[in-house]
Amino acid sequence: MASSDHAAGFEPADRLAQDRESVRRRFWIKLKRVIAQLPFAEDLLAAYYCAFDKETPRHVQAALLGAIAYFILPFDFVSDVLPLLGFTDDAAVLATAIRMVASHITQEHRDAARAALKRGIDAAEASE
Repeated sequence: MASSDHAAGFEPADRLAQDRESVRRRFWIKLKRVIAQLPFAEDLLAAYYCAFDKETPRHVQAALLGAIAYFILPFDFVSDVLPLLGFTDDAAVLATAIRMVASHITQEHRDAARAALKRGIDAAEASE
């Protein structure tokens, strides 16, 4: 099996992850639209803050940006509009990325995520 077979379906996310500003902009747009449906919103935001932290190593940023890019892509393996099932693939990709780099997601990232959720997504985006 060729190594490209392992990445089947993730190529668009890989390309998008290379454009950090596009990820940043599109992340907030999608998050505002779906926040009420996301049981993993705090983890997603903590991963976001870690990915854009200048202190985070590049390989960790790359893993998290890939997972975030998968979240913001308009197409998925499982459509996000399906009740209950819609975000399972996004959650699985994010959980895998977080597990790979968990030691780099600091308490500061988690506190920032909690604070962003508490004060509201619009205010969190404005503070970026």
